[in-house]
Amino acid sequence: MTVTSALRTGHIGLNVTDLERSLAFYRDVLGYGVIGEGKEEGRRFAFLGEGGAPSLTLWQQAYAAYAASNAGLHHLAIEVDTIEEVRAYESALRAYGVEFAYEGVVPHGEGAASGGIFFHDPDGTRLEIFSGVGASGRAPVPAAPTCGFF
Repeated sequence: MTVTSALRTGHIGLNVTDLERSLAFYRDVLGYGVIGEGKEEGRRFAFLGEGGAPSLTLWQQAYAAYAASNAGLHHLAIEVDTIEEVRAYESALRAYGVEFAYEGVVPHGEGAASGGIFFHDPDGTRLEIFSGVGASGRAPVPAAPTCGFF
């Protein structure tokens, strides 16, 4: 096999217990556009993204909430350009009633320029919204992750 380019993530698929609830969260709170939906009983899904290209798909085929103890997805990290955008999402998520794993923007390490917020979707899937710049100068949050442990 001859490889001519590096692998890239095309989209992420998440199993959800209630498509309408999850779709409202990802569409209305996080701002994902809906590209397409499947509404047939037993085959409900939503393709989310921009410009016709899906970046996230939701599949209603889970019967229980996310469990961190099971193999599979650890967390989904969503990148924005600035720390100000991270804070804007934090405000929107708070208004929606989302509980956070840690208070405020958490730097990805001592003196790191990158940092983000850590929270859960309606099914308990761990999510992070981060920026690669703007977190330097913030004190590390005690017991908070350097991205991977929450």
